[in-house]
Amino acid sequence: MATMYESRKMSVPEIHPEHKEYWDAATEGKLLIKQCDSCGEYHYYPRMLCPFCMSDKTIWKEANGTGSIYTYSVMRKGTPYAIAFVTLDEGPKMMTNIVDCNLDAVHIGQKVKVVFKQSGNQEDPGPFIPCFSPIVIE
Repeated sequence: MATMYESRKMSVPEIHPEHKEYWDAATEGKLLIKQCDSCGEYHYYPRMLCPFCMSDKTIWKEANGTGSIYTYSVMRKGTPYAIAFVTLDEGPKMMTNIVDCNLDAVHIGQKVKVVFKQSGNQEDPGPFIPCFSPIVIE
């Protein structure tokens, strides 16, 4: 029998002014990544300079929100959870949590889609954080 694990509470991230658009989009259920206008490469973690050509001509683009698990680790102390690197369909790898699934069934290469989970708690809610959940093929 498959075991669905309860989601754990996520810490509230520190939000910097240069990432405000990213967090605002997450609240709307959109995953933004940066693309360089000079070399065309996508990159994550969003930053002002392109890590490939060092150009400052980077723009926000909405990602498809799908990818595959590159690597992962399941933590079982306390409330179990999985942390992973997901390779987005656009190319960059993103550190994230794998949620809403049987953690015993998570595997490398598994197709996933973005879901947004609110950080903080009911008394002090934080921004929505992009996590990933396995794509169920029916």
